[in-house]
Amino acid sequence: MKKIECYIQPYNLDAVAEALAVEGVVGMSVAEVKGFGVQKGFTRGEDVKPGEYRFHPKMKVEMVVLEKDVERIITAITDSLKSNQIGEGKIFVLPIDDAVRTRTGERGRDAII
Repeated sequence: MKKIECYIQPYNLDAVAEALAVEGVVGMSVAEVKGFGVQKGFTRGEDVKPGEYRFHPKMKVEMVVLEKDVERIITAITDSLKSNQIGEGKIFVLPIDDAVRTRTGERGRDAII
């Protein structure tokens, strides 16, 4: 199993969620977050002062999926985000050792499908 964390622009959330639904993702979490990347939160042409940052609103989308589905899901996310703009998004893939459905005690694959 793998956890996919995706940081995207808020206005792209519907497109990403729709792409994930089409790919059969059965569950995800979404949170409003703030952050910055390489540009330290500034847009091109602005003066960047040492130690000064601007945090921009982002959406964090998380899901746990089977390892065999990871590349297909990453492709669906990236295909839904084709603006080629700086700050469009980042995807991280992390290993998951186990999952437990608390209601039934199911573990692993059975807990996430």
